[in-house]
Amino acid sequence: MEERQKNPPQPRVVGDDVSTDEPKNPFHLHFSPQLVPWLASTNAALAISTYTAGKVVLVGPNKGRLAVTERNFDRAMAMLPLEEGLLLSTDFQIWRFENGLEQGKVYDDWDKIFLPRHCHVTGKVDTHDFNYDRNGKLIAAITKYNCLAYIEDHGCFSPLWKPSFVEGDDLVGEDRCHLNGFCMEAGEPAYVTVVGPSNVSQGWREYRADGGMLIDVRTDKIVVSGLSMPHSPRFYRGRLWLLEAGRGYLGSVDLQKGVFEPLAWCPGFVRGLRFFGDYAIVGISKPRHSTFKGLPLDDELPKRGAEPECGVYFIRLTDGEIVHKLT
Repeated sequence: MEERQKNPPQPRVVGDDVSTDEPKNPFHLHFSPQLVPWLASTNAALAISTYTAGKVVLVGPNKGRLAVTERNFDRAMAMLPLEEGLLLSTDFQIWRFENGLEQGKVYDDWDKIFLPRHCHVTGKVDTHDFNYDRNGKLIAAITKYNCLAYIEDHGCFSPLWKPSFVEGDDLVGEDRCHLNGFCMEAGEPAYVTVVGPSNVSQGWREYRADGGMLIDVRTDKIVVSGLSMPHSPRFYRGRLWLLEAGRGYLGSVDLQKGVFEPLAWCPGFVRGLRFFGDYAIVGISKPRHSTFKGLPLDDELPKRGAEPECGVYFIRLTDGEIVHKLT
């Protein structure tokens, strides 16, 4: 992205299908008929990251159709929507983008133009998730180093917390437990998800079928165990939600009983969770059998007669109904 262009790219406005001929990473989008009217009625837009293709894709309603734009970033992964911007983690950086337009202004059919305003170089630490604490400090899930950490202006990061089973005082750049997400409560880190209680490099892979955990950061207590690749814990409307990627479920956690309660099943590897009104917005990718072979999802897909999908599902929280899709 360039900070200023004489002729900025125009939004591509399409009907119910869009494709790009961009030679490096071509892609096609398909979406359900009522998605665009719903986005328009709620004044919402969607940002999607995909690190395998290295893209950030923005979609939103435009005069009754869907406007799509995309940019390439190496290993685009974690995103955090801000009041007037967006945070994005890439291969070795965290970018902060802010809207360059004055409030209420429109420029060539764009109502927001996200410009790069800050870049923090983290190195290749595999940042999977981030959020701001009550003091405005940025906290990130530093997966390669098995910890939550503050992102610092001087240096890369300062460790804040790591699971008790990751032994030793010194952090090492070995992804041992695949700590991949966390959520906040009352402005401080509350719960994290890990794929397995491993203390050896890449040892989490042996636990991916049923060794996943939700851990309370404040007490080091294991709240839920026996999960298959849990991901994206989020507090919303007084409930703790997460994704069980290895089985394909969105669900919530009964914190008193310590159990995961599935709400909706999706035909793919669920990662990335946000909420908007009465809806959960869930990212889904196709299983990578060379990396994650042997998950319960492998059996669940043929059992349901389903083909794996890559996209975003909009799921109603009251009944688990999948209302809209973008694939």
